[in-house]
Amino acid sequence: MQRYNEFGNWLKEQLGVKVKAQKISLNAGFTCPNRDGRVGIGGCTYCNNQTFNPDYCVTDKTVARQLEEGKSFFARKYPEMKYLAYFQAYTNTYDSIDNLRAKYEEALSVPDVVGLVIGTRPDCMPDALLDYLSEVNRRTFLIVEYGVESVYDTTLQHINRGHTHAQTIDAITRTAARGIRVGAHLILGLPQESREELIAEAGILSALPLTTLKLHQLQLIKGTRMAEEYAQQPADFHLFTAEEYIDLVIDFVERLRPDIVLERFVSQSPSSLLAVEGWGLKNHEFVAKVRCRMEERDARQGRLFIPSSAPAPSQTQPHIPTSPASR
Repeated sequence: MQRYNEFGNWLKEQLGVKVKAQKISLNAGFTCPNRDGRVGIGGCTYCNNQTFNPDYCVTDKTVARQLEEGKSFFARKYPEMKYLAYFQAYTNTYDSIDNLRAKYEEALSVPDVVGLVIGTRPDCMPDALLDYLSEVNRRTFLIVEYGVESVYDTTLQHINRGHTHAQTIDAITRTAARGIRVGAHLILGLPQESREELIAEAGILSALPLTTLKLHQLQLIKGTRMAEEYAQQPADFHLFTAEEYIDLVIDFVERLRPDIVLERFVSQSPSSLLAVEGWGLKNHEFVAKVRCRMEERDARQGRLFIPSSAPAPSQTQPHIPTSPASR
C-alpha cells in the first residue's frame, strides 16, 4: 500500500514509465532581491546557499558546462539516465526576461535534458515571464518551485523573508492558472511556531493549486543570523529529534490534500556547516523510517484532510509593504 503520493512514481508517470530522470542543480549566477536591496539586504536569516550547491555548481561555468559535468557524474552508473535542469541557487526568475530565456534555453539545448525545474520566490514572477514559461510548458516538462517557507506573516517578517503569504497565494495561483506544475518548499520548525501551527500549514497549503511539496526540517547553519539568534535565545526554538520530526511529518501529511506530490521530508546540509549537530541520517534512511512509522500507525496521506479548511493562518498578520519586485 502506498501511504503517500511519492515524487519518484509521479515523475515516471509524467515523463514516461521507462524514463529515469535525475535533477542536476545549477547556479546560473542570479542573485536575490532580498540581498541586493530591492526588497531587503542580508537575505533570509537562515540562508546559506553553500548548503545545497554541489562542487561543479559555480558561476564561472556556463549552464551547459555545469549540466555536462553533472551528467558525467551520473552517467557512469546510469548510462540511460535523462536529466532535469534544476535552477536552484538564489532566485532563478530574478533577471530580465531575455537573460532568463537565454539561460533556460541553453539548459534545454543540452542532450538528454528533458525538462526544467525553476526555484524562485513568490515576489519574483511577473506575468510577462509566465507568458514565456507557458510556452516552455507546452513543449517540455516544467516545474516552478516557490520558496513558501511559512504561511505565517509574523514568521516571514521575523526571518527577513521579504514577502507575504498573500504574495505566495498570488504567485502560486497565477502560475497554476497557466497550466504549469507548481511546487512549494516549507520549513518545519522555524522559531516561535508551535507544533499545532506547523500541522495547520498542511490545510492552508492544501487550499492552493500545488502539484508538489518539499518539507524541510529547520537546520541552523554556521554564520547565519538565525544561528546567532539560537545562541542568544534558544528558548525561541524547538529543534526536533529525528523521532519527533517523523511523527510531526506524519501528522502533517495526514492533513495534506491527497493528490499533492511529496518530493522530500528533510534537507541535508554538510555537517561541517551545521551550527547544531544533525541527526546523522541520510535521506533514504529517514524516508524508510517515515514509511515504517506510517505502517505502525496505519497512517496515510489525506486521511484527516478537510477540504473546507480555510486558509487562514492563526498568527497575527502584520502588514508588510508590497515589494517592487512583485509589481
